[in-house]
Amino acid sequence: MEISGFALGVLIGVTLGLIGSGGSILAVPTLVYVVGVMPSLATTYSLFVVGISALVGCLKGFKDKLINYKLALFFGLPSLFSILVMRRFILPMLPQEFQVAGYAIPKDFLIMLVFSVLMLLASWSMIKSTNDSQESDESLINFLDIAIKGIAVGLLTGFVGVGGGFLIIPTLVFSAKLPMKNAVATSLIVIAGNALMGFLGSLKQSPIDWYFLLSFTLCAVLGIGVGMYLNSKLSHEKLKPAFGWFVLFTGIYIIVRETWHFWVA
Repeated sequence: MEISGFALGVLIGVTLGLIGSGGSILAVPTLVYVVGVMPSLATTYSLFVVGISALVGCLKGFKDKLINYKLALFFGLPSLFSILVMRRFILPMLPQEFQVAGYAIPKDFLIMLVFSVLMLLASWSMIKSTNDSQESDESLINFLDIAIKGIAVGLLTGFVGVGGGFLIIPTLVFSAKLPMKNAVATSLIVIAGNALMGFLGSLKQSPIDWYFLLSFTLCAVLGIGVGMYLNSKLSHEKLKPAFGWFVLFTGIYIIVRETWHFWVA
């Protein structure tokens, strides 16, 4: 099973390199369903894998001068703060089971359920066509709104253990009016900071198999190189909707699978 997991690790990097998001959408299900890692630990592993991969991916955006550093700062710092609070303080305080209407809801089930719902919401923004020719006018950007959205994204991504690209890119495209290529490059630097901060905030709560984690991460890093190469050859207008449909069906699968196991158990 680990061989299949490593192959999917490459695919995680490819998706990050192609569209600047989707790494965690693949990482968490791969670690849970293919490798057999518990969801709570899979979210921690996912943060490291996606964080390192996105950090490598930032290099091309830096070289091509596509990163909007002001937006990365106003969005990234609030999300960094909120993701650290979530991983370091809030998550460890949550009980292993929640009592809802007489039912005991395991925390791992809740994490996967929230994760799949976020996937469904994110898939819609990917499936919808976006206008890549728009120009960003910083004088019209509400940076307070951007910062508040950064806090919200940090809390959500900290809970489910993702880098948040599938939430960050729609914010940059629709709220800041960034062209897609700039949004992708800017999202990678925010993802890297968010994911690695979330991972550091989880170190004391989770036992880490460093040999497996570093091997899996290396596969993702190799994949992001392939993804960035394909990025320069393929159209985002075709890639994002296709990936959006994949995200939609994967989210539905997770909801059905987790709900079935919950009721059968």
